[in-house]
Amino acid sequence: MSLMLKFLATLLLLSSTTFAATDAQIVKFLKDGIGKNPNIISLDIKILDKQKVKEPSGWDAYIVMLSGKAKVNGKEQAISQSSVYFASGNTITPELINIKTGQRLNNTISPNFSSAYYKKENLISGSSASKHKVAIFSDPLCPFCKRYVPDAIAYMKKYPETFAVYYYHFPLPTLHPAAVALTKAAIVAEQQGRKNITLGMYTISIDPREHDENKIVAAFNKTLNTNVKVSDLHSKKTMQHYNSDQNIARMLMVNGTPTVFFDGKKDPNKQAYKAVKVK
Repeated sequence: MSLMLKFLATLLLLSSTTFAATDAQIVKFLKDGIGKNPNIISLDIKILDKQKVKEPSGWDAYIVMLSGKAKVNGKEQAISQSSVYFASGNTITPELINIKTGQRLNNTISPNFSSAYYKKENLISGSSASKHKVAIFSDPLCPFCKRYVPDAIAYMKKYPETFAVYYYHFPLPTLHPAAVALTKAAIVAEQQGRKNITLGMYTISIDPREHDENKIVAAFNKTLNTNVKVSDLHSKKTMQHYNSDQNIARMLMVNGTPTVFFDGKKDPNKQAYKAVKVK
């Protein structure tokens, strides 16, 4: 659990209270609650977005960014965390769950996809002039991604005038440590001018728990006939692309894979592209 999530967990005791739910008071409530932690050195809270919840009616979803500094094991550390809170009348809560379906409404709320995030280096199919923009955050060693991403991309690549597909590397290092080196190798190969590397990643056979970069790069080169060196994984150019993808994911509150945005909106079911009529 991240440092900020531990701090946020303390708010569960304060999750429902009575006060006028204005934007300013929501910020003050959160700041007062988290600020009581003695390890907090400084704290800034900003509302990034406010969205109406379709169901249940009468609720607003607040997307907030919490940032600052805290003491961790005696050392000062920067903290940064986006989170969602729901407010209705005199009540604020960090979670809403549909008791009929079991769906956490938190999973349906996300900041809108900024046009600045549609970067040339992330475009793998179509063009900026395509009718629809689809953004995919994925880990090539994630079982769910393996079942969804290759087929979805292969389908949309058939219709470049209809779909612009933007791919963002989002490995899950805790679950699949090998995916970090694998995605960096893909970035290197892309920068070397290799095509279709994204789909190629999903064909590589490697233990997701592997940590040895030499073994991972060797498997990558053997499968895709590339010439990536381990040192390339840590080059400034590679890390700029890799860190850019992670920062965009953080700003959009992406925490699982695959995560899909369709025309700037989060697509929880990841099937919006199938509803588009193509020629």
